[in-house]
Amino acid sequence: MRHLKKTVKLGRTADHRKALLANQVCSLIEHSRIKTTLAKAKAVRPFAERMVTLGKRGSLHCRRTAIAYLHNPGMVKKLFEEIAPRSLSRQGGYTRIIKLGPRPSDAAPMALLEWVDAAPVAKADTVEVPTAKQKKADAAAETDKPAADIKTSAPASAKTSDEQRQAKGQKKPAVRSRKTTDKAKRAEDKAKKERAAAQPKPKSKLGPKGKGKSGGKKR
Repeated sequence: MRHLKKTVKLGRTADHRKALLANQVCSLIEHSRIKTTLAKAKAVRPFAERMVTLGKRGSLHCRRTAIAYLHNPGMVKKLFEEIAPRSLSRQGGYTRIIKLGPRPSDAAPMALLEWVDAAPVAKADTVEVPTAKQKKADAAAETDKPAADIKTSAPASAKTSDEQRQAKGQKKPAVRSRKTTDKAKRAEDKAKKERAAAQPKPKSKLGPKGKGKSGGKKR
């Protein structure tokens, strides 16, 4: 039976678990609120409140004890000078846990751990999202607007080339259409065939198939 063994293991060894709790408390001191799983938040909560109790005492021994737990003198200084004095009139219950629901990836229950006397989070400015009717109305208004006349201007390089030809007295090269190019190709192919037919074929040294020069059968 597990009598007097209430330590939450969190699936970690003792050293790993102590380092995790110390890092979580340091993050809580630095940012005033942290988002983590519900199991970790419940494990960090008593540890963080014990650190606040040490900060309220304020002695050198308590400061050294907190440093031995957290291994971060900067966070211990902030705990003793800023967080602990705000909780002098409070007899415990320095933190709160707010459940946030399951995590999308693995459905682990998430929670927000924060100091009770922490400053409230400023709400972000709300952005109005257009509805489907508004989108349709905007699209109809855009289609009803007359289209602006778009003037297409020739590139400067084309203009300069035309002006140079006119100055030299040369004519603009005619652009061949697809039909004319096809006709030219057909004429070239026909001429090649006629030349090949006009050339005499070389006589073969062998006679009919299976026979020599004399035409007799091979022995």
